[in-house]
Amino acid sequence: MKLQRRQFLRLAASASAVPLLSPIAWGQTYPTQPVRIIVSVAGGSNPDILARVMGQWLSERLGQSFVVENRPGGGTNIATEAVVRAPADGHTLLLVAPSSTINATLYDKLNFNFIRDIAPVAGIVRMPNLMVVNPSVPAKTVSEFIAYAKTNPGKLNMASPGIGTGPHMAGELFKMMSGVNMVHVPYRGNVPALTDLIGGQVQVMFDAVPTSIEHIKSGKLRPLAVTTATRSEVLPDVPTVGDFVPGYEMSAWFGLGAPKNTPLAVINRLNSEINAGLADPNIKARFADLGGTAIAGSPTDFGTLIAQETDKWARVIRAANIKPE
Repeated sequence: MKLQRRQFLRLAASASAVPLLSPIAWGQTYPTQPVRIIVSVAGGSNPDILARVMGQWLSERLGQSFVVENRPGGGTNIATEAVVRAPADGHTLLLVAPSSTINATLYDKLNFNFIRDIAPVAGIVRMPNLMVVNPSVPAKTVSEFIAYAKTNPGKLNMASPGIGTGPHMAGELFKMMSGVNMVHVPYRGNVPALTDLIGGQVQVMFDAVPTSIEHIKSGKLRPLAVTTATRSEVLPDVPTVGDFVPGYEMSAWFGLGAPKNTPLAVINRLNSEINAGLADPNIKARFADLGGTAIAGSPTDFGTLIAQETDKWARVIRAANIKPE
Protein backbone atom coordinates (compact mmCIF):
# COMPACT_ATOMS: atom_id res chain seq x y z
CA MET A 1 0.00 0.00 0.00
CA LYS A 2 2.85 2.43 0.82
CA LEU A 3 4.45 1.73 -2.57
CA GLN A 4 1.14 2.40 -4.32
CA ARG A 5 0.75 5.59 -2.31
CA ARG A 6 4.16 6.86 -3.43
CA GLN A 7 3.38 6.00 -7.03
CA PHE A 8 0.05 7.78 -6.81
CA LEU A 9 1.58 10.93 -5.38
CA ARG A 10 4.17 10.99 -8.16
CA LEU A 11 1.40 10.70 -10.76
CA ALA A 12 -0.61 13.43 -9.05
CA ALA A 13 2.42 15.71 -8.92
CA SER A 14 3.07 15.27 -12.61
CA ALA A 15 -0.57 16.06 -13.37
CA SER A 16 -0.27 19.46 -11.72
CA ALA A 17 2.81 20.51 -13.66
CA VAL A 18 2.57 22.54 -16.84
CA PRO A 19 2.86 19.92 -19.61
CA LEU A 20 6.02 20.41 -21.66
CA LEU A 21 5.68 17.46 -24.01
CA SER A 22 1.91 17.25 -24.47
CA PRO A 23 0.50 19.27 -27.37
CA ILE A 24 -0.85 22.59 -26.16
CA ALA A 25 -3.75 22.01 -28.50
CA TRP A 26 -5.09 19.37 -26.10
CA GLY A 27 -5.93 22.05 -23.57
CA GLN A 28 -7.00 24.67 -26.10
CA THR A 29 -9.46 22.51 -28.02
CA TYR A 30 -10.83 20.45 -25.11
CA PRO A 31 -13.62 19.45 -24.93
CA THR A 32 -14.51 18.49 -28.50
CA GLN A 33 -17.69 16.58 -27.57
CA PRO A 34 -20.08 16.22 -24.61
CA VAL A 35 -18.39 15.08 -21.40
CA ARG A 36 -19.84 12.40 -19.12
CA ILE A 37 -19.51 12.68 -15.34
CA ILE A 38 -20.06 9.18 -13.97
CA VAL A 39 -21.66 9.18 -10.51
CA SER A 40 -21.79 5.99 -8.46
CA VAL A 41 -25.10 6.74 -6.71
CA ALA A 42 -28.67 7.36 -7.77
CA GLY A 43 -30.08 10.67 -8.93
CA GLY A 44 -31.22 13.15 -6.31
CA SER A 45 -28.54 12.26 -3.77
CA ASN A 46 -26.06 14.82 -2.47
CA PRO A 47 -23.21 13.57 -4.71
CA ASP A 48 -25.53 13.67 -7.71
CA ILE A 49 -26.58 17.24 -6.90
CA LEU A 50 -23.05 18.56 -6.54
CA ALA A 51 -21.97 16.77 -9.75
CA ARG A 52 -24.79 18.50 -11.61
CA VAL A 53 -23.95 21.89 -10.12
CA MET A 54 -20.30 21.56 -11.15
CA GLY A 55 -21.28 20.04 -14.50
CA GLN A 56 -23.45 23.05 -15.30
CA TRP A 57 -20.58 25.39 -14.41
CA LEU A 58 -18.14 23.49 -16.64
CA SER A 59 -20.68 23.42 -19.48
CA GLU A 60 -20.97 27.20 -19.37
CA ARG A 61 -17.21 27.74 -19.13
CA LEU A 62 -16.05 25.21 -21.71
CA GLY A 63 -18.82 25.32 -24.29
CA GLN A 64 -19.77 21.63 -24.26
CA SER A 65 -22.37 19.73 -22.27
CA PHE A 66 -21.17 18.01 -19.10
CA VAL A 67 -23.77 15.30 -18.56
CA VAL A 68 -24.17 13.41 -15.29
CA GLU A 69 -24.60 9.66 -15.79
CA ASN A 70 -25.68 7.67 -12.73
CA ARG A 71 -24.14 4.20 -12.42
CA PRO A 72 -25.14 2.91 -8.97
CA GLY A 73 -24.43 -0.60 -7.76
CA GLY A 74 -21.53 -2.88 -7.00
CA GLY A 75 -20.51 -0.89 -3.96
CA THR A 76 -19.72 2.04 -6.33
CA ASN A 77 -17.23 -0.14 -8.22
CA ILE A 78 -19.37 -0.28 -11.38
CA ALA A 79 -19.01 3.46 -11.90
CA THR A 80 -15.27 3.42 -11.28
CA GLU A 81 -14.67 0.57 -13.70
CA ALA A 82 -16.67 2.37 -16.40
CA VAL A 83 -14.29 5.34 -16.16
CA VAL A 84 -11.17 3.17 -15.93
CA ARG A 85 -12.14 1.55 -19.23
CA ALA A 86 -13.10 4.80 -20.97
CA PRO A 87 -10.81 6.56 -23.49
CA ALA A 88 -8.23 8.72 -21.75
CA ASP A 89 -9.24 11.94 -23.49
CA GLY A 90 -11.04 13.82 -20.71
CA HIS A 91 -14.53 13.17 -22.07
CA THR A 92 -15.37 10.67 -19.30
CA LEU A 93 -14.84 11.74 -15.69
CA LEU A 94 -15.54 10.11 -12.34
CA LEU A 95 -17.05 11.78 -9.31
CA VAL A 96 -14.55 10.48 -6.76
CA ALA A 97 -15.87 9.81 -3.25
CA PRO A 98 -14.57 8.21 -0.04
CA SER A 99 -15.92 4.85 -1.22
CA SER A 100 -13.05 4.72 -3.73
CA THR A 101 -10.50 4.86 -0.90
CA ILE A 102 -12.48 2.43 1.27
CA ASN A 103 -13.00 -0.15 -1.47
CA ALA A 104 -9.26 -0.31 -2.20
CA THR A 105 -8.90 -2.38 0.98
CA LEU A 106 -12.44 -3.65 1.54
CA TYR A 107 -12.48 -5.73 -1.65
CA ASP A 108 -9.80 -8.35 -2.21
CA LYS A 109 -10.34 -8.55 -5.96
CA LEU A 110 -11.31 -5.63 -8.17
CA ASN A 111 -10.99 -5.28 -11.93
CA PHE A 112 -8.97 -2.10 -11.42
CA ASN A 113 -6.49 -0.48 -9.08
CA PHE A 114 -7.86 2.94 -8.19
CA ILE A 115 -4.49 4.40 -7.23
CA ARG A 116 -3.00 3.31 -10.54
CA ASP A 117 -5.93 3.68 -12.94
CA ILE A 118 -7.59 7.01 -11.99
CA ALA A 119 -5.76 10.33 -12.26
CA PRO A 120 -6.80 13.00 -9.73
CA VAL A 121 -8.20 16.16 -11.31
CA ALA A 122 -9.56 18.35 -8.52
CA GLY A 123 -11.13 18.23 -5.10
CA ILE A 124 -14.56 19.86 -4.99
CA VAL A 125 -16.27 19.79 -1.62
CA ARG A 126 -16.05 18.34 1.88
CA MET A 127 -19.17 17.53 3.92
CA PRO A 128 -19.52 16.45 7.54
CA ASN A 129 -21.42 13.47 8.82
CA LEU A 130 -23.41 13.89 12.00
CA MET A 131 -23.38 11.69 15.07
CA VAL A 132 -27.07 11.44 15.97
CA VAL A 133 -28.84 9.40 18.63
CA ASN A 134 -32.39 8.40 19.41
CA PRO A 135 -33.74 10.67 22.20
CA SER A 136 -34.07 7.62 24.46
CA VAL A 137 -30.29 7.61 24.78
CA PRO A 138 -29.56 9.66 27.92
CA ALA A 139 -26.30 11.15 26.61
CA LYS A 140 -26.31 14.84 25.64
CA THR A 141 -22.64 15.01 24.67
CA VAL A 142 -20.07 12.71 23.08
CA SER A 143 -18.32 12.30 26.44
CA GLU A 144 -21.58 11.25 28.07
CA PHE A 145 -22.24 8.86 25.19
CA ILE A 146 -18.82 7.24 25.58
CA ALA A 147 -19.38 6.83 29.32
CA TYR A 148 -22.86 5.39 28.73
CA ALA A 149 -21.57 2.97 26.09
CA LYS A 150 -18.76 1.78 28.33
CA THR A 151 -21.20 1.01 31.15
CA ASN A 152 -23.42 -0.83 28.66
CA PRO A 153 -20.91 -2.71 26.48
CA GLY A 154 -22.42 -4.34 23.41
CA LYS A 155 -25.92 -3.05 24.21
CA LEU A 156 -25.90 -0.09 21.85
CA ASN A 157 -26.73 -0.67 18.19
CA MET A 158 -25.11 1.49 15.50
CA ALA A 159 -27.00 1.79 12.20
CA SER A 160 -25.49 2.35 8.78
CA PRO A 161 -26.72 2.21 5.15
CA GLY A 162 -24.49 -0.82 4.60
CA ILE A 163 -21.10 -2.39 5.17
CA GLY A 164 -18.25 -0.21 3.96
CA THR A 165 -20.34 2.94 3.58
CA GLY A 166 -19.17 6.27 4.92
CA PRO A 167 -21.46 6.18 7.98
CA HIS A 168 -20.25 2.67 8.78
CA MET A 169 -16.61 3.67 8.55
CA ALA A 170 -17.23 6.81 10.62
CA GLY A 171 -18.71 4.62 13.34
CA GLU A 172 -15.90 2.08 13.20
CA LEU A 173 -13.32 4.85 13.47
CA PHE A 174 -15.20 6.21 16.48
CA LYS A 175 -15.29 2.79 18.12
CA MET A 176 -11.56 2.31 17.53
CA MET A 177 -10.54 5.74 18.85
CA SER A 178 -12.96 5.95 21.80
CA GLY A 179 -12.73 2.34 22.95
CA VAL A 180 -16.48 1.75 23.00
CA ASN A 181 -18.21 -1.47 22.03
CA MET A 182 -21.24 -1.03 19.78
CA VAL A 183 -23.02 -3.55 17.55
CA HIS A 184 -23.03 -2.54 13.89
CA VAL A 185 -26.41 -3.04 12.21
CA PRO A 186 -26.11 -2.60 8.42
CA TYR A 187 -29.21 -1.76 6.39
CA ARG A 188 -29.86 -1.72 2.68
CA GLY A 189 -29.88 2.02 2.32
CA ASN A 190 -30.18 5.17 4.37
CA VAL A 191 -33.98 5.36 4.65
CA PRO A 192 -34.53 2.09 6.55
CA ALA A 193 -31.56 2.85 8.80
CA LEU A 194 -32.98 6.24 9.74
CA THR A 195 -36.44 4.78 10.17
CA ASP A 196 -35.21 2.30 12.76
CA LEU A 197 -33.07 4.96 14.45
CA ILE A 198 -36.12 7.18 14.87
CA GLY A 199 -38.13 4.14 16.02
CA GLY A 200 -35.53 3.24 18.65
CA GLN A 201 -34.56 -0.17 17.24
CA VAL A 202 -31.02 1.22 16.93
CA GLN A 203 -29.54 3.96 19.06
CA VAL A 204 -26.88 5.83 17.08
CA MET A 205 -25.88 6.63 13.51
CA PHE A 206 -23.22 8.71 11.76
CA ASP A 207 -25.54 10.11 9.12
CA ALA A 208 -25.18 12.77 6.44
CA VAL A 209 -26.32 16.20 7.62
CA PRO A 210 -29.04 16.84 4.97
CA THR A 211 -30.90 13.59 5.70
CA SER A 212 -30.86 14.07 9.48
CA ILE A 213 -31.41 17.77 9.90
CA GLU A 214 -35.21 17.79 9.56
CA HIS A 215 -35.49 14.98 12.12
CA ILE A 216 -33.29 17.01 14.44
CA LYS A 217 -35.52 20.06 14.05
CA SER A 218 -38.61 17.96 14.82
CA GLY A 219 -37.00 16.46 17.93
CA LYS A 220 -36.98 12.91 16.59
CA LEU A 221 -33.17 12.76 16.72
CA ARG A 222 -30.55 14.40 18.94
CA PRO A 223 -27.26 15.63 17.42
CA LEU A 224 -24.12 15.03 19.46
CA ALA A 225 -21.35 16.13 17.10
CA VAL A 226 -20.21 16.58 13.51
CA THR A 227 -17.43 14.35 12.23
CA THR A 228 -15.31 16.98 10.46
CA ALA A 229 -12.37 18.75 12.07
CA THR A 230 -14.33 22.02 12.19
CA ARG A 231 -17.94 22.82 12.96
CA SER A 232 -20.58 22.95 10.25
CA GLU A 233 -22.04 26.29 9.21
CA VAL A 234 -25.42 24.55 8.99
CA LEU A 235 -25.26 23.48 12.67
CA PRO A 236 -22.83 25.98 14.25
CA ASP A 237 -23.83 25.08 17.82
CA VAL A 238 -23.01 21.38 17.37
CA PRO A 239 -19.41 20.54 18.42
CA THR A 240 -17.05 18.21 16.58
CA VAL A 241 -16.33 14.63 17.61
CA GLY A 242 -12.69 15.69 17.76
CA ASP A 243 -13.54 18.06 20.61
CA PHE A 244 -14.06 14.94 22.74
CA VAL A 245 -11.97 12.32 20.89
CA PRO A 246 -8.72 14.11 19.92
CA GLY A 247 -7.63 13.44 16.36
CA TYR A 248 -10.96 12.08 15.15
CA GLU A 249 -11.94 13.26 11.67
CA MET A 250 -14.19 11.83 9.01
CA SER A 251 -15.79 13.65 6.14
CA ALA A 252 -17.65 12.93 2.94
CA TRP A 253 -15.46 14.59 0.32
CA PHE A 254 -15.88 14.64 -3.44
CA GLY A 255 -13.82 15.53 -6.47
CA LEU A 256 -13.25 14.60 -10.09
CA GLY A 257 -10.93 11.98 -11.52
CA ALA A 258 -10.09 10.88 -15.05
CA PRO A 259 -8.70 7.73 -16.67
CA LYS A 260 -4.94 7.37 -16.34
CA ASN A 261 -2.95 8.82 -19.24
CA THR A 262 -5.48 11.61 -19.75
CA PRO A 263 -3.46 14.50 -21.25
CA LEU A 264 -2.01 16.75 -18.58
CA ALA A 265 -3.22 19.84 -20.42
CA VAL A 266 -6.79 18.56 -20.11
CA ILE A 267 -6.40 17.77 -16.41
CA ASN A 268 -4.92 21.20 -15.76
CA ARG A 269 -7.66 23.00 -17.66
CA LEU A 270 -10.37 21.13 -15.79
CA ASN A 271 -8.63 21.82 -12.49
CA SER A 272 -8.44 25.55 -13.26
CA GLU A 273 -12.11 25.80 -14.23
CA ILE A 274 -13.26 23.78 -11.20
CA ASN A 275 -11.29 26.02 -8.86
CA ALA A 276 -12.85 29.06 -10.53
CA GLY A 277 -16.28 27.55 -9.91
CA LEU A 278 -15.51 26.90 -6.26
CA ALA A 279 -14.74 30.61 -5.87
CA ASP A 280 -18.07 31.61 -7.42
CA PRO A 281 -20.50 32.91 -4.76
CA ASN A 282 -23.51 31.10 -6.23
CA ILE A 283 -21.80 27.72 -6.26
CA LYS A 284 -20.39 28.29 -2.79
CA ALA A 285 -23.93 29.00 -1.58
CA ARG A 286 -25.31 25.87 -3.24
CA PHE A 287 -22.69 23.70 -1.59
CA ALA A 288 -23.20 25.46 1.75
CA ASP A 289 -26.88 24.47 1.59
CA LEU A 290 -25.68 20.85 1.52
CA GLY A 291 -23.44 21.50 4.52
CA GLY A 292 -20.32 21.46 2.37
CA THR A 293 -17.21 23.60 2.10
CA ALA A 294 -14.98 23.89 -0.96
CA ILE A 295 -11.75 21.89 -1.16
CA ALA A 296 -10.12 23.40 -4.29
CA GLY A 297 -6.37 23.04 -4.84
CA SER A 298 -4.17 21.32 -7.42
CA PRO A 299 -4.36 17.76 -8.76
CA THR A 300 -1.45 17.03 -6.42
CA ASP A 301 -3.47 18.25 -3.45
CA PHE A 302 -6.39 16.03 -4.38
CA GLY A 303 -4.07 13.09 -4.98
CA THR A 304 -2.57 13.58 -1.53
CA LEU A 305 -6.04 13.56 0.05
CA ILE A 306 -6.94 10.34 -1.76
CA ALA A 307 -3.69 8.64 -0.74
CA GLN A 308 -4.08 9.68 2.90
CA GLU A 309 -7.69 8.50 3.03
CA THR A 310 -6.76 5.17 1.43
CA ASP A 311 -4.17 4.54 4.15
CA LYS A 312 -6.53 5.70 6.90
CA TRP A 313 -9.43 3.43 5.98
CA ALA A 314 -7.09 0.51 5.32
CA ARG A 315 -6.04 0.67 8.98
CA VAL A 316 -9.65 0.79 10.18
CA ILE A 317 -10.84 -2.03 7.92
CA ARG A 318 -8.01 -4.32 8.97
CA ALA A 319 -8.31 -3.49 12.68
CA ALA A 320 -12.06 -4.14 12.66
CA ASN A 321 -11.76 -7.11 10.23
CA ILE A 322 -14.50 -5.68 8.01
CA LYS A 323 -15.61 -7.83 5.10
CA PRO A 324 -17.89 -6.80 2.20
CA GLU A 325 -21.45 -8.08 2.00
